[in-house]
Amino acid sequence: MKTIIPKIIVATGLVYFFTSPGVFSQEIIPIETTNNALVLEVNEKDELGVSYFGKKLENTHEYGEIAGMYNQGDDYSTVLNSAYTPAGSKNLAEPAITVEHADGNTSLNLKYAGHEIKNETKDIKLTKITLKDPVYSFQVSLFYKVFEKYDVIETWTEIVHQEADDVVLKKAASANLYLKGKDFWLTHFHGDWAKEMQPEEEKITHGIKTLDSKLGTRANLFRPSTFMISEGAPAKEDEGTVMFGTLEWSGNFRVDLELDPLNNLRVIAGINDYNSAFKLKPGEIFKTPKFLFLLSHNGKGEASRKLHSWARNHKILNGNGDRMTLLNNWEATYFDFNENKLLSLIEDAQDLGVDLFLLDDGWFGNKYPRNDDTAGLGDWEVNEKKLPNGIGTLVKKASDEDIKFGIWIEPEMVNPDSELYHKHPDWVINQPGRDEHYFRNQLVLDLSNPEVQDFVFGVVDELFSENPNLAYMKWDCNSVIYNAHSDYLEDQSHLYIEYVKGLYNVLDRVREKYPRVPMMLCSGGGGRVDYKALEYFTEFWQSDNTDALERVFMQWEYSYFYPSISVANHVTEWGDQSLKYRTDVAMMGKLGFDIVVSELSPEDFEFSQNAVETYNRIKGDVWYGDLYRLADPKTHDVASLMYVGEDQETAVMFNYLVNNRYDKKSTVPVKLKGLDACKEYFVTEINLYPGEKSALKGEKIYSGEFLMTIGVNPGVSENRKSVVLRIEAVR
Repeated sequence: MKTIIPKIIVATGLVYFFTSPGVFSQEIIPIETTNNALVLEVNEKDELGVSYFGKKLENTHEYGEIAGMYNQGDDYSTVLNSAYTPAGSKNLAEPAITVEHADGNTSLNLKYAGHEIKNETKDIKLTKITLKDPVYSFQVSLFYKVFEKYDVIETWTEIVHQEADDVVLKKAASANLYLKGKDFWLTHFHGDWAKEMQPEEEKITHGIKTLDSKLGTRANLFRPSTFMISEGAPAKEDEGTVMFGTLEWSGNFRVDLELDPLNNLRVIAGINDYNSAFKLKPGEIFKTPKFLFLLSHNGKGEASRKLHSWARNHKILNGNGDRMTLLNNWEATYFDFNENKLLSLIEDAQDLGVDLFLLDDGWFGNKYPRNDDTAGLGDWEVNEKKLPNGIGTLVKKASDEDIKFGIWIEPEMVNPDSELYHKHPDWVINQPGRDEHYFRNQLVLDLSNPEVQDFVFGVVDELFSENPNLAYMKWDCNSVIYNAHSDYLEDQSHLYIEYVKGLYNVLDRVREKYPRVPMMLCSGGGGRVDYKALEYFTEFWQSDNTDALERVFMQWEYSYFYPSISVANHVTEWGDQSLKYRTDVAMMGKLGFDIVVSELSPEDFEFSQNAVETYNRIKGDVWYGDLYRLADPKTHDVASLMYVGEDQETAVMFNYLVNNRYDKKSTVPVKLKGLDACKEYFVTEINLYPGEKSALKGEKIYSGEFLMTIGVNPGVSENRKSVVLRIEAVR
């Protein structure tokens, strides 16, 4: 290998590096974070492959020696490790891209044509690599955006051609990774409504394991695109090499994990190619969604903390900002309410001490009143019988009570019993001549149609225009796409892609006009959450299942991929747990209440008021602190986790009994994590129910070393099923 001396071009204060093909027989392109390196290598045939993904080397010139250290057998195609594997030429494995050229040819050959590196900021670097077909005027650009501090890499592709006519993209992945190791284990998730984020772990064997969705909307309902890959053994919390991956896309996705004949792992992720062949016009650029991945050598706990920090600082809308506690009317009234009832609930919210009152479903529709979920969806005028004075009266009442007002919408959907459906049947996604299939009694509007996009934006814009003090919006999405067909599109295979692009167009317009208004991303649960959607939303709804015991498990799994500030948790009447247990669980995120405040006992009401005050004192650690999982509910009788402030001065520890069999309790101390071993800490129990006393013997002082080496027993038992501890450094 010859040493590469890159050309340096200075432009507008940014540094670009460019190397030309054909000058050297081999080129090494290291894409480095603080701790890791993804090394791409150009061989003598100008084929771009992945030669290494692992710990960063100090001597970068030694990256060229890595490939020679492996003697795993013959790669007959020489492209098993391709950085972007084309179909139809000499590839023998799952491709990243499949095309049909304008002349009908289905082969593609991608050769390295150059690369450049752009320093966007001190800690963010963008590498662009250009690949070209030597026969056809067809180009693929690979992008790798590195967030060095967090070991996070986003990758995507841009595809363009100058052929005589349209080229059909039959598959176009965002990522094509290649991992070498002894064995690989996959942790992925499945579920359904009220059963989201159920984990499964398995050893990856030969063949292809596919994680995918074909639902169109609510794409994560049965399976999210998030996953973990561990090397050598199942993923552990604090040790071992673990890769996290997830696609930033709110529609159909596909992730293929292929253990190749050489026992290396190929990971190909992107938009699902199911019924999505895309005709690409000459000169038109097709940009795939971003695929996010990061590598940790200290287990999945470290990986999640880095991902949380990255998300708060670089992805989630207002990720380092504030969030509002709230009272929602849904379980207090469901669809059965009127103005007086809501005015009374707004007073309850003020008495409770929360920041906001949220009006949920049922406030709209006149010809087809929204009295249940079978009618009215799509007719976004205020129901005159329920609210004769409109929304404005409620907003004013909230303002008079010194709290904010928010509202629920589901603007992408329509009930057949609605004026909108009868007026614009051409706006509905539905196959002509086929029976309609309903999901929660509704159908999906065709967001590939610009007129529908205008309508959906208008729903939001009109609410804010008529009610300037509206301070929060809960955006729901309950239906999947059945009978996929658009009256607007000529190419029906574009629908799944154009729907999501249309949704993003609407959300771009919303955020351009209302950049900071908090919005909850709801989808009957976590059926839609991803990091592209969270560019527009401040928080998401994990599940309609708010049984607190179930939520301990569910929130545990979500916590690997999403920080607490992005998670909306409500105290409800679901489950058999005490009000304290339910409230403690809801505190591990953005706290809300969905209860009938007026029916609380005096003790329950006092506890709830105090809990809001307690939450306001600890929420900084919960939202912005580092999360450490201490005792897994899947393998322990007691689940424990803690949030540690950035300066290690304060922390909060949550403990829950998750096994109700006889005499189950916290029998041994729980070792804490993330503290300063040299500091001393007060440990006190907080959020106690009125009249109850802590099992801890007073306000004790322990060294950080003691708490992390020996630990503390939270005293969880049948009579103390939920215990919250505050850890504060002695000053």
